[in-house]
Amino acid sequence: MATTTSKKVLGGGEFLLEQISYENIFTKEERTEEQNMVLNMLQDFIDKEVAPNTAKIEKLDIELTKELLKKAGDLGLLGTSFPEEYGGFMQDFSTNMAITEYLAHTRSFSLSVGAHTGIGMLPILYFGNEEQKSKYLPSLVAGDKFAAYCLTEPDSGSDALAAKTKAVLNEAGTHYILNGQKMWITNAGFADVFVVFAKIDGEKFTGFIVEKAWEGVSLGAEEMKLGIKGSSTRQVFFENVEVPVENVLGQIGKGHKIAFNILNIGRIKLAAGVLGASKSVVKHAVGYANERKQFGQSIGNFGAIKHKLGEQATRIWVTEAAVHRASKAIDHVEHQLQAEGKTLAESLLGAAEEYAIECAILKVRGSECLDYVVDEGLQIYGGMGYSEEAPMASAYRDSRINRIFEGTNEINRMLSVDMLLKKAMKGQIDMMTPAMAIQKELMSFSLQKAAPEGLLAAELLQVQNLKKCFLAVSGMTAQELMMGLKDEQEILMNMADVMAEIYLAESAILRAQKLASLRGEEAVADQIAMSRIYLNDATERIAFSARQAVASWADGDKKKTLMLAIKRYCKQEFINTKALRRQIADSLLAANDYCYQD
Repeated sequence: MATTTSKKVLGGGEFLLEQISYENIFTKEERTEEQNMVLNMLQDFIDKEVAPNTAKIEKLDIELTKELLKKAGDLGLLGTSFPEEYGGFMQDFSTNMAITEYLAHTRSFSLSVGAHTGIGMLPILYFGNEEQKSKYLPSLVAGDKFAAYCLTEPDSGSDALAAKTKAVLNEAGTHYILNGQKMWITNAGFADVFVVFAKIDGEKFTGFIVEKAWEGVSLGAEEMKLGIKGSSTRQVFFENVEVPVENVLGQIGKGHKIAFNILNIGRIKLAAGVLGASKSVVKHAVGYANERKQFGQSIGNFGAIKHKLGEQATRIWVTEAAVHRASKAIDHVEHQLQAEGKTLAESLLGAAEEYAIECAILKVRGSECLDYVVDEGLQIYGGMGYSEEAPMASAYRDSRINRIFEGTNEINRMLSVDMLLKKAMKGQIDMMTPAMAIQKELMSFSLQKAAPEGLLAAELLQVQNLKKCFLAVSGMTAQELMMGLKDEQEILMNMADVMAEIYLAESAILRAQKLASLRGEEAVADQIAMSRIYLNDATERIAFSARQAVASWADGDKKKTLMLAIKRYCKQEFINTKALRRQIADSLLAANDYCYQD
């Protein structure tokens, strides 16, 4: 398995085949002065305008939400993904990811912003013609009008292409007559512009730009949801709506390209958003652990609480390492494509598509990180955590939707493996060569070489072995099951979990190495500890998932060979994770905050 030390950005999925040095990844600690200026402006807006109104927003005060969105538009905060010619304040992808994270602290308001600027507006920017972009984007960027995205229907959720909404061209050839219904539409209660997907002639899945003011567009009642109660969510009905032919978005029959490409961006942005929410929860949990007294002392002094805090911080920091690694890779490829003469839309969509595997992984791991953090946060609060007077009850409810948004976690797990195998079959990545090398290595029974010297070098070698485990198991599984693998969802999810653990563990180690190179090893002792904790536990989880996958189909010599491979490549020296988690928890408690922001 190759090691890359020169400046290089790996393509999507190639992290399983090569190892890069820490010099080739980006961490948020390297943000520029300009990026920090934008984020400081956003934080000031949140502190002065949004935070004081959170309680009102959460009671679904739509007029207040619209007013705040307009103020955000006046500051240019709705236009950071849009060029100046449409009134935008264009920033790079990494900056927009950071904006998403910061906004997550605003709870439901962040969803209103995200649905408007993301899935509501980006399809027009990326797939609209010049006339459509000039007509709709300036008012949406300014916050004078608002957008929503209409994909899901009562009978088509994950299977989006099963939509029943129909569009029929009238006899004059001037308008499509739109009929159908959409559900779970965020911002529906106040949106002026809808991106709607319908089938022309019953089969050509196509996107349309539809205005709320047109006759035949109507709304259902506001949904009474488990969480994110301050965001508007309603059904949208279309009854003989006349949509001008010039409002077809993109190509007829190519609506799936809009839907799926926008989802790639949405998935990684969701991962950024849950980081912000997770940090808010830990801040509250740490404060309560310091404040709450039991048995004559703060509960933060107890080992069980330290374990929770240490693990919360570890999962957040590791997930963040992976999110920033992928974000910068998308940035790099986007700029590369633009240099080759691609348009803005082609560049970002192409970059996001290149890293669709990583986007799916991060959506899953980010949402599950937040779920863990809020669950343990509520537990730290104990009985008070169950009360709506404390912040944990609402955080717990708000978190749950993220495992459903942007494609369920089950769908995304299977997609990540499916996309990897398709890239291999198309020859876009070479999985065969390293897989054959691993088979020879297994047959040789040669002893593993001594671990290299240097900070976390042994841990990186361990990650390389985990990659070998994945390649051995996935290669033989795919070879044995062939086309039948697509129907083995449990195996696909096992393989997806192994992939995800490898990506996050490696990202954390590389981030810790880079921080140590910038600040010195002593200054980042906690970050080094977090990378070691995660790798230690991830190795055990990888071994479990790999064994589950193998036991699902193999027997005889094949089962024996693969089980020996798993044992060999998942071998590790156990470390004292108790002490390391306590070290991290003590830092959190001393700071009375999530103290790993920079």
